[in-house]
This record gives sequence, structure tokens and C-alpha cells, in this order.
Amino acid sequence: MREGRGRIVSGMICAALCETLFGLSYVFTKDTTGRATPLMLLGWRFTVAFIAMTLCVLAGIMKINLKGKPKKPLILIAALNPVIYFTAETWGISKLTASESGAFLACIPIASLMTSTAILRIRPSIRQTAGILITLIGVLATVFASGISASFSPSGYAFLAAAVISYALYSVGVSKASGYTEAEMTYAMLMLGAAVFSAAAAAEALMAGKLETLLLLPLRDKAFLSAVLYQGICCSIVAFFLSNMAISRIGVNRTASFIGLSTAVSIAAGILFLKEPFTPLQGVGALLVLAGIYVANRGSARKEA
Repeated sequence: MREGRGRIVSGMICAALCETLFGLSYVFTKDTTGRATPLMLLGWRFTVAFIAMTLCVLAGIMKINLKGKPKKPLILIAALNPVIYFTAETWGISKLTASESGAFLACIPIASLMTSTAILRIRPSIRQTAGILITLIGVLATVFASGISASFSPSGYAFLAAAVISYALYSVGVSKASGYTEAEMTYAMLMLGAAVFSAAAAAEALMAGKLETLLLLPLRDKAFLSAVLYQGICCSIVAFFLSNMAISRIGVNRTASFIGLSTAVSIAAGILFLKEPFTPLQGVGALLVLAGIYVANRGSARKEA
């Protein structure tokens, strides 16, 4: 009983830490806008992450053992996230306004809940559904706090819809991949991400005649280097590991309820570190996000005791 309660508590902590790390990434990546293309950042991010985790495996800090285990489930998880998710998100955001993009991505918890119900046959509790809906309202409130605008780009909507669906399916895939450790799933995600995004960044740079710029960018630009190191180590290795652990321990629905936390953290980080303006609607949105997480998870660990 206590062991079950411990898994629930540790899973909730993992989910909260994961979204906190994602929320703080805004501080590190904002200064890279205009200095590098999204593919450059993604290519370097996953290359650094893969190299760093490989060194951890070689040093015995993390253990990977895939002997005798089927590789298809790992490839599917890694293809959904990061490859499809980040590709679709990057292209979608480039074609839409900030409010549209935020509104679409705020739907990830709802999509995760629906796919979990349809594929895993796990029905969310009334409390989980209510909590996720409250969180969704909170995220939308913070997104629209800076104004509502629309681009009416069908292709942009299609890309972000694909990003939302791929993330939801990734969550289900992790939940079903019980034969793998969190480290093994994370390593597969980083390996495929590094292969795909570094190749795409190199191709883009070659076509633009900027291959030297791509290769030397981390050495020439400290802001870019900081963004790559944070996203590579904190967001890719640590946050992905925490995400996989959270889904494995508390399930898709409960993990999804924490996703909006990254929005609240990014707002707080922008105000504290970047001296960005704060509006009352943002404050209301952040409080609703926290209230939604509380409602969705209230009494969860106690029931397992």
C-alpha cells in the first residue's frame, strides 16, 4: 500500500519538475530568436543531449539494455516525440499567431485524455476531467492575455493539430511500453531526434550556404550555447526522463493534468528574469492552472495508501 502511494507521489513530483523545466526554457531560448533557425536549435539540442546521455551510459551512470527487446515500440515512441511533435510544432508556430499556437497546444491534455480513453480503455475520473478543463481555461486565459489575433492558415492549423495528436499518442505509447526503463525510452528518443534534426539542420544550412555558421554557432554565440545546453541537458535528457517516469507511474491522464504548469512557470520566469509586464488576466490564468492540477490530483496518493 505504501509502495503504491510512493509511486503516485514520486510520479506527481516527476510531472511537476518536468513541466517546470519546460517552462523555464523560455528564458533561455528567447534571445535566440532571429539568430538561428528553429532547425539549427533542434539539431544542436538533440545532438548535445544524445552525446551527453551516451557519456552517462558509458560511465555507468545510466544503464541501457535492449538485448532481446523489440525495437519497434521504442522507434514509435521516438518518432512521435520528438520527431513528429517538434517538426509539426515548429512549422505550425511559424505559420500562426502566438495566440493561435498557444490555444492549440493548450489542448494537449484533452487530446491525451481522449486517446487514453480510446486506446488504453482507461476512463478518467470526474475529478481528473474537471481538473484538466480548469487547467485548459487557465492556459487559454494566459494565452489571450496579450490579445487575440488570427492568421487563418489551414496548413498551420493542420501542423499544430498533428503536434497535439502526436504528443497524445506518445503518452499512450510510453504507458504501454512497460518492458522498457525510462532511461531506455529517453535514449531512443534522443538518438532518433539527433539523427533526424541534425541531418535536417545540415541540409538547410547547405542549401543556404551557411554550413560553417551552423557548425560554429555555439562557439560564436553565447546565448545560443546557453539555449542549446539548457534544452539539451535539462529539457531533453532530464525532462524527457521525468516525463517518461511520470507516465509510467501515474498514467497518461494524471500526467496530462500537469502540462499547463509549464505555461504558469514561463510567465513567472518572464516576469522575474526578463522583466516582462504582468497583467491581471495572466495572474488569473496561472491560478486556474494550479487549481486545475490540484483538483485533478487531490487525494490521489491518499487513496492508494
